[in-house]
Amino acid sequence: MANLETTYLGLSLKNPLVIASSGLTNSVKKIKGLEEAGAAAVVVKSLFEEQILNEVTSLLEKDAHSASYPEAEDYMKAYLRDNSVSTHLNLIKEAKQEAGIPVIASINCVSSSEWTTFAKEFEEAGADALELNVFYVPTDKGDKPAEIEQLYMDILAKVKKEVTIPVSVKIGMYFTNIVAMAEKLKANGAAGVVMFNRFYEPDINLKTLEITASEIFSNPSDLRRSLRWTGLVSSLVNNLDVASSTGIHSGDAVLKQLLAGAQVTQLCSVVYQNGNAVIGQMLNEIEDFMKTWNFKRLDDFRGRLSYSKIKDPMMYERSQFMKYFSGRE
Repeated sequence: MANLETTYLGLSLKNPLVIASSGLTNSVKKIKGLEEAGAAAVVVKSLFEEQILNEVTSLLEKDAHSASYPEAEDYMKAYLRDNSVSTHLNLIKEAKQEAGIPVIASINCVSSSEWTTFAKEFEEAGADALELNVFYVPTDKGDKPAEIEQLYMDILAKVKKEVTIPVSVKIGMYFTNIVAMAEKLKANGAAGVVMFNRFYEPDINLKTLEITASEIFSNPSDLRRSLRWTGLVSSLVNNLDVASSTGIHSGDAVLKQLLAGAQVTQLCSVVYQNGNAVIGQMLNEIEDFMKTWNFKRLDDFRGRLSYSKIKDPMMYERSQFMKYFSGRE
């Protein structure tokens, strides 16, 4: 029987399927169900800094009287923050008591302020690791790219001062040099990088002339967004675990990411759309592939098709459809 065990952020996992931070992981009951279905670890639903700040603004807008007092905003912010943190801590504690798989805490933050200090509380609650989910949308044309990248490093550095558990950073693909960004994260203490986040993206409704949300779920073709960078980062940045995310909708997709060098993959949309049973199906597909190729364990083929292992590295570097379009009119 194939051995699907792997490691991620220093944690021993029974297989490479990790459930991403989402509504799928916002209760102990759901987490236990995912464990029973075969998931190897969960990233609990994030504590959202931006959401709490927006809730404060909304409450103040509804209460003009309170809004006239400067201390009202501070009070509401502290109340909502403390309530959210308490809920998150209880989820981590209960999940660690009830489930037998690693539990990774998550903070979705946009600044390096006091939010980073909550990381210590997550560790004390029993979290096995911490995932920082950072995304800053630059709207000021005066923002310099280096300053935006430094924001990520500042958040990571502050968190690392607070905890001893391993920390990973979930990033988007909107960086000029993703390999260099991964190297900087490692240099600042990150044990892993998750590529890539699936952020809220706007759309336009032509019937109502309103801004709306675009499709929230990924699809299989989104695999291409991270496959290239999994192959590059896993080869060019040493001692940094890569968790591949987005477009993971089948066992085949998991296998491709492992062949490119990923330690694990994160699942979300596919479980929402197909239920927990899809986890077992994907594990069966991985085992069938390993049996076909006579691979006994994941390390027998992990990274076999990464940037540094293939004969023609240009396959990862190529940016144009030269072969396909050169002969077409």
